[in-house]
Amino acid sequence: MTLPGPEPTGREAVVRVAAVGDIHLGEDCAGLLRPAFEALPDCADLLLLAGDLTRHGSVAEAEVVAGEIAGLGVPVVAVLGNHDHHADTPDEVTRVLRDAGAHVLEGESAVLPVAGHKVGVAGAKGFCGGFLGRSAGEFGEPEMKAFVRTARRGAERLARALGELAEHGCAVRIALTHFSPVPDTLAGEPLEIYPFLGSYLLAEAIDAHGADLAVHGHAHLGTEHGMTAGGVRVRNVAQPVIDHAFALYRLPLDGHPTRPHAPTARYGTR
Repeated sequence: MTLPGPEPTGREAVVRVAAVGDIHLGEDCAGLLRPAFEALPDCADLLLLAGDLTRHGSVAEAEVVAGEIAGLGVPVVAVLGNHDHHADTPDEVTRVLRDAGAHVLEGESAVLPVAGHKVGVAGAKGFCGGFLGRSAGEFGEPEMKAFVRTARRGAERLARALGELAEHGCAVRIALTHFSPVPDTLAGEPLEIYPFLGSYLLAEAIDAHGADLAVHGHAHLGTEHGMTAGGVRVRNVAQPVIDHAFALYRLPLDGHPTRPHAPTARYGTR
């Protein structure tokens, strides 16, 4: 699956982005994704992991994820999700994934060389709070203020990372989050839980600094395609949504999106 537009005329004209989130690997999942991931060098230039990589955020589960992604032959860039925070050891989970070679981002950016160009990924988990016109406000009880402040600070971290990519002069810029920046990709989820699936503040950060693609997970019953108010294409790559080991997007290095293609590998078992 890729973004709409004409076919690329040559391999060197595009960056091929594989992406998946919400793989929720437990200690009994070793080797589940590895066969599909080993095909990545033949079809992708990088792999994005959009959070909820573990079931409960334990170090043992993170080690399973590390075994799936170590030495793949393509760069791996990840953000954590809410499940990866559940055991209150996100720093340890991050360490395990970084030891396996992944770039794990939280308000940071990674600049990767692809076909002689710089491809930049800005990452932050993000948070919930709702969408424009139907969102929580930083007002009232301390608990409510803290809740909304968490969402605002997550968006600020994403904005800072996207700003770094602009300074590096990247040919392609990607925003990677766990929570959704738009309600479009939540279609299929109960309306009542939309405020807990994302925040419009993330979209504002993306539109303020610019990106060629925004990728997120978290919404298992949502839909793949969406767009920010500023015209940035958004893709929900939660594994239950894409129903494959990863979705594959081709982003042109000359700034013109290319049309969709089917994912190239299926998730082994579910």
